[in-house]
Amino acid sequence: MRTRFIVKILLLCLGLFLISSCGRIEAQKQCQIKVGIVFDIGGKNDRSFNAAAWEGVKKAERELPICLYDVEPGNPTSIEPAMRAFAEKNFDLIIGVGFAQGPIMANVAKDYPNIKFAIVDGVIFEADGKTPKKNVASLVFREHEGSFLVGMIAAAKSKTGVLGFVGGMDIPLIHRFAKGYEEGAKSVNPNAKVISNYVGVTDAAWNNPGKGKELALSQIGQGADVIFTAAGNSGLGAFDAVEQFGKNPQGEANKFVIGVDSNQNMVKPGFVLTSMVKRVDVAVYDAVVEVLGGKFEGGFHVFGLDKDGVAYAMDEHNKTLIPEDVLKRVEESRTKIVSGEIKVTDAMAK
Repeated sequence: MRTRFIVKILLLCLGLFLISSCGRIEAQKQCQIKVGIVFDIGGKNDRSFNAAAWEGVKKAERELPICLYDVEPGNPTSIEPAMRAFAEKNFDLIIGVGFAQGPIMANVAKDYPNIKFAIVDGVIFEADGKTPKKNVASLVFREHEGSFLVGMIAAAKSKTGVLGFVGGMDIPLIHRFAKGYEEGAKSVNPNAKVISNYVGVTDAAWNNPGKGKELALSQIGQGADVIFTAAGNSGLGAFDAVEQFGKNPQGEANKFVIGVDSNQNMVKPGFVLTSMVKRVDVAVYDAVVEVLGGKFEGGFHVFGLDKDGVAYAMDEHNKTLIPEDVLKRVEESRTKIVSGEIKVTDAMAK
């Protein structure tokens, strides 16, 4: 009873905040639709997954006649009150970031069938467990395809033949990254060894850079010289770990990290080999456009290499780190994956 009372108080407080802030913002800007986004506990400045979603909705706010509101819950118990507060104010689109919000959004979307929702990395079904929910757009990615390509780059760069993978929460979604990475690496070096570790089994696994660094250092101790991290804010610890080993006399890093979700090449310039980019920004932007244009559709929205939904990042920070012949081979594999000639294992497929 006490927990339910606290939730109601939180909902009321957030609702009052939204009423006042919405009134001020909408008075300054003519809005055709109202969009609310609820981040996971990593927050919108995690320089990874949440940051990509934030970039997408901010682009929509700049370019489109929308009013945008966001909530950074800080802890899992605050997610549902935030989502319900948006629904109570009849927002046109409510976006949830992260698979962990799936069960919460399923309940809220059921209670507000006339409100449109979108969830990044989650899939919401009707009560039968098979039919995608009509008022929820499930924005999902073929992470294994992009991970295959960065695995190729990692194996080509590695001097030891030992690679590391630091995952956040030990779940099938992150296994998808790991499996694709391993297959890509072995396509270049069949004898490559991939050491995989996970930060934890709860939501806290996404926000523990200290543990991420500890795992990365352990992998380096076992011979890994390139580490791919798919761990949200925890992955930043792996960036610190590789930086700790400095650069050789030629000025090149002795150990490398591969970023994830957003382009993280600039986080530790010279130490980041590349980043496996998930275009979460494009996915959420498209969802806003569809609602604004009256073309919203619930169900699966899948983003793979074919739609540039996943990719590897090249820019001024890493262009000297990867030889042209390696990039050529990677691009050839990209084309073959899109055509179906190369089939990357999806660790989430049943």
